[in-house]
Amino acid sequence: MAKDTPKNGHKISSKRYNGNGKAAVVPTNFRSGLISTIPHGRKGKHNLIVSMILDDLARLDPEKAVLVPLDSLAGEKMENVRSALNRATRQRKMLVATATDEKYFYVWRTEPGKSPAGTASGK
Repeated sequence: MAKDTPKNGHKISSKRYNGNGKAAVVPTNFRSGLISTIPHGRKGKHNLIVSMILDDLARLDPEKAVLVPLDSLAGEKMENVRSALNRATRQRKMLVATATDEKYFYVWRTEPGKSPAGTASGK
């Protein structure tokens, strides 16, 4: 293979020449846009439920927990929601703990240095 041809077979060269020896304008394969107009975040699959939990948690007194009914997760696995919540709280540098039973997914804020009764997120 030529040195400007990667393993996938596409040529890297950005110049092509027309019949009279001058460089021809080659269209790009995809559209382009200004970086300033492109969203820099990712709204994952569990964004709505996680943001609802975090909103409720922000409004509650520190000694209260959010009780999320497991049947309100609309078929999503509680473990996946817990993972998404963990990523969101670490990003916000929040410490939370979680627990579950047969009906609810519980989420509450914790303080640094205290050992919560559930799984701590954000450490």
